[in-house]
Amino acid sequence: MKILIIEDDSALRDELALLLKNAGYETECVTDFASAVVQMKSSSADLILLDINLPEVNGETLLQDFRRQSSTPVIMLTSRTSELDEVLSMSYGADDFITKPYNPTILLLRISAVLKRSAKTGTSQTYHDAEVSTVKGSLTRGSSEQILTKNEMIIFQLLLDRIGEIVTRDELMTALWDNDEFVNDNALSVNISRLRGKLAELGYPDAIETRKKQGYVLK
Repeated sequence: MKILIIEDDSALRDELALLLKNAGYETECVTDFASAVVQMKSSSADLILLDINLPEVNGETLLQDFRRQSSTPVIMLTSRTSELDEVLSMSYGADDFITKPYNPTILLLRISAVLKRSAKTGTSQTYHDAEVSTVKGSLTRGSSEQILTKNEMIIFQLLLDRIGEIVTRDELMTALWDNDEFVNDNALSVNISRLRGKLAELGYPDAIETRKKQGYVLK
């Protein structure tokens, strides 16, 4: 697996390259940021790590341009912590969003999770009469579109993969982090509530059923 690194901090770029090589990945680094989008499109990378704050160009603008021609997974790296930045990145087609300083183990887990999802969902999916785009992180029904956040997309994907079956809260929380670390239970409830709201706006008001003390079912 090859990963393209687009990071202007040379020390961090070298650190990322070493971390990834030690984890068994092939790496390629971009240093000419004016031609970054050209290198993104010509690279044979399986995944791209893209910093938002770059000299001469904005990473989100690069992502938006890149998404017009490619579905290669992109993980945004940023020192920003604003929820708006995450929403914008996901709406432009990012597959994940990681803030600096990052935990190396968590970063590798996120990369692995995105690559697995990409391999699994390379073809388009549907939910009833809505189109599901895992690349863009969206649900489209007719002329209506709902952009899902990273966590909402992970939750929806797991529910969709097991539609009609009970998915427990523990399974959902594990999927959000791709490991067994503790995830705030309230945060899961908030994400479920927001996902329900977006499905309702698309015309599916009772899409997610709560099974008390068991979990959730996507109908």
